[in-house]
Amino acid sequence: MKLYNYFRSSASFRVRIALNLKGLPYEYVPVHIAKGEHKQAGWSDILSEGLVPALELDDGTRLTQSMAIIEYLDESHPAPALLPSDALGRARVRALSQIVACEIHPINNLRVLKYLVRELKVEEEPKNTWYRHWVRTGLEAFEKQLAAGSTGRFCHGDTPTLADCCLVPQIFNGQRFNTDFSGLSRTMAVFENCMAHEAFQKAQPSACPDAEA
Repeated sequence: MKLYNYFRSSASFRVRIALNLKGLPYEYVPVHIAKGEHKQAGWSDILSEGLVPALELDDGTRLTQSMAIIEYLDESHPAPALLPSDALGRARVRALSQIVACEIHPINNLRVLKYLVRELKVEEEPKNTWYRHWVRTGLEAFEKQLAAGSTGRFCHGDTPTLADCCLVPQIFNGQRFNTDFSGLSRTMAVFENCMAHEAFQKAQPSACPDAEA
């Protein structure tokens, strides 16, 4: 398999974690979206939506959207499972995942931040304040969900799930923008437990071949 991704892309980071948790080998294909490589000629056929990640299977089929890719991996390679076996557990893990993937990430990803600066002429610090506000708001909701359910060492129980694949990249990006994580004790405890796991360590941006100093 080939994973077209960018080392700082949180959506790409999610998929790298999932692949590592599954023990699935893949070829890392870097696409530097901050430099606009995804818009250059030659990439449009591969990145049909103009976004990363994209996962190319052995038969040439390409999958897009990180959440769909991870659920595909979970269905095609069911062990270790990234979704619980019970319906309520799956609903909880998906809800936690979607706080990050649907509530926080869409209004804070790179193309949104660039639009704020280039088209709306937002200055650097107000842009960063925007980012921190929405990350903090989303993670406060995440913390409440953790407090209300079956949280163990990880988001749901004592093994990593889809929710952990989503949480860790968001914390990494939040750290880059100096987001306030105070009072999010359960969330940060889960994050620390994740980062003690080899699959998360190997997926982090600094471990990527295209990582910048």
